[in-house]
Amino acid sequence: MNPFCKAEGRGLRSTRLRAGYWAMPFSCVRFCRKSVRLNVFTQKTEAKTILIRIVFISLHVYFTTNVTAMKHTRNIFVALIACLATMNAGAAEKEEYLPYGNMNSWTIRKIHESAVIGGDTKTLYEVGPNRTIEGNKPYVNGGGSPWGTSNVMAKVMGVVKTNNSVYRDKHGSGYCAKLETHIEKVRVLGLMNMKVLAAGSLFLGDMKEPITGTKDGPKAMNNGIRFTKRPKALRFDYMFKAAGTANRIRQNGFSKGKTVAGKDYAVVVLYLQKRAEDAKGNITAKRVGTMVVRYGKSTGGWVDGATYEILYGDIRNNPHYDASTMGLRTTDYARNSKGKSVPVKETGWASAHDTPTHLMLQFSSSHGGAYIGSPGNTLWVDNVRLVY
Repeated sequence: MNPFCKAEGRGLRSTRLRAGYWAMPFSCVRFCRKSVRLNVFTQKTEAKTILIRIVFISLHVYFTTNVTAMKHTRNIFVALIACLATMNAGAAEKEEYLPYGNMNSWTIRKIHESAVIGGDTKTLYEVGPNRTIEGNKPYVNGGGSPWGTSNVMAKVMGVVKTNNSVYRDKHGSGYCAKLETHIEKVRVLGLMNMKVLAAGSLFLGDMKEPITGTKDGPKAMNNGIRFTKRPKALRFDYMFKAAGTANRIRQNGFSKGKTVAGKDYAVVVLYLQKRAEDAKGNITAKRVGTMVVRYGKSTGGWVDGATYEILYGDIRNNPHYDASTMGLRTTDYARNSKGKSVPVKETGWASAHDTPTHLMLQFSSSHGGAYIGSPGNTLWVDNVRLVY
């Protein structure tokens, strides 16, 4: 029996829908004795508006029909309210791409390595405006790009050498960033072979070139960009391929490779900081927001729209807190107002309602520090945006 039809049999009361019309703005609803025919006429009316009007109709039926009809209509009403809530939630959410976050624009560098190590011409990729730079020129972020990479040019005792562990790769109709952990080999004078492990890293900031020594890497990084917003989450597309080895290795080129206990994984970290600089140029910071995610298993394909919540304030009591990756940091470097590279020392946790001054974001194909990882670990990244 149609619950909207005339009441029939078994204890149903005589409450009935009378034939007639109930007029609403932009709509016409006709109630018949045997059935209810709903004709909603709208022109260029948004779906949300239509749903709201249907809710009003359901409310009318709810209060004018018999008990059985009320039960059926209640279910319809609840479903409609849930649909409207979903629409409102979707409308309230906003995405903002980081500059060049779609990974479709790349600067290509052509670096000529020194003859003493082979004299090859190497191609390095940087996330930035579409252009090609020929020659051994120190790279400076161009076109407003906020991205730095582990692709660098080094010049030690006059010898030019490059590292390339971040690549431009195809993804759909555009490009993405491919971060790969690999062994960089150097053959000096055709006699001595040196092997150095290099992980792929893509981060917000820049590198100061040329690198002049093995200890200059961390100090050359200018970590973080100015940022005063409060996003609720980080969202991006990714794919991961694990090396599949039980342990990592440490290979710095000057000694035989050593085994480092523990399986390798890719890691993505986001830190919102409230920085301050004293008269001497020292930089301190309080942690405003934190997000860390690790990938240890191959995905077998792309994961689109992966979204990770940013936790605000002191998160040490959060069940997801991991001190090794989420704890306060003192080893990151940034350039102060005088142009000098200094450590950024986090001194405490900010209030959960504080506004940051800087955003740090880094994607890495391995973890554990310099020269540590598993060759073959590969992380692809695309469409990096923040959710509000």
